Amino acid sequence: MTQLRLVLGDQLTRDVAALRDYSDGDVVLMAEVACETTYVKHHKQKIAFVLSAMRHFAEELRAEAIVVDYIKLDDSGNTGSIGGELRRAVERHGPERVIVTSPGEWRLLSDIKALDLGIPIEIREDDRFFASTGRFAVWAAKRKSFRMEFFYREIRRETDLLMEGDEPAGGQWNYDNDNRKRLPRSVQLPQRFGFAPDAITLNVLKLVRQNFADHFGDLDPFEWAVTRKDALSCLDDFLVRALPSFGNYQDAMASGEPFVFHSLLSPYLNAGLLTPREVCVAAEREYIEKRAPLNAVEGFIRQILGWREYIRGVYWLKMPDYAETNALNATRPLPWFSGLPL
Repeated sequence: MTQLRLVLGDQLTRDVAALRDYSDGDVVLMAEVACETTYVKHHKQKIAFVLSAMRHFAEELRAEAIVVDYIKLDDSGNTGSIGGELRRAVERHGPERVIVTSPGEWRLLSDIKALDLGIPIEIREDDRFFASTGRFAVWAAKRKSFRMEFFYREIRRETDLLMEGDEPAGGQWNYDNDNRKRLPRSVQLPQRFGFAPDAITLNVLKLVRQNFADHFGDLDPFEWAVTRKDALSCLDDFLVRALPSFGNYQDAMASGEPFVFHSLLSPYLNAGLLTPREVCVAAEREYIEKRAPLNAVEGFIRQILGWREYIRGVYWLKMPDYAETNALNATRPLPWFSGLPL
């Protein structure tokens, strides 16, 4: 029985739900489509990062003898949409069903649900997160207002991260008050390293220059990790050189210093090259082994286990009406870049 398994550009995880039970005869579909790169004008480096990471992930899957049907942006016949490429792939491979991991955007999930491919479409929960959308809805149903702090505490208890029995490590849940120090002039900031583009990335950079010249941002220098192996190197580097001081200077800013002690791991988490759980467990280990202070580790984990999960939960709970809300009754026009996703 042939099954067509769709992997999107933010699902580049070997254990993603759509791939978990892959068997011989199945086909993995990956498609670079114009619709997903132009529905808003993404930064050129974001487009290059996602496309290069997708192409590298496809090669990793092929190295496991997994059959990948990969559609490049400039391939002849590319329809420019996920729905169009699913239809073409169904015609090519004749699968009995399509398996999809739930997309991270309401827009795309709605498009997939509306498809009529003549065969069943199985949409699986994206379980890379700590809390499912259903789990967040259960938490929200008990409250008139949503405070991230209370959600964060529940998930800390459930995951046992930074816990000592039933109590939080150190005796308090949140060390935000210890994370607001000014950045001394004498502090030594960590030097960040990058990765020279390989042949795959160089081809993507050429493609982006040709097709997205009207998008904002510069492509040079492009030094992002585009493989899981290199993303793990970035995680290790952050844990050693930046995490110990992340807490103290979490909110600090300095002219000419765009990164200070921040992790720069968000692209890798969002694309799937790293998973939230492994990143939080790795940070917790630095505290347990006494290589990083509690205020730094708790502050970092709170960004992932707390805010990232909380914002996702609110998004799925409130959409699609959430996109039209205006709680502050703002009336002044926003700048052109305000609608861009983070």
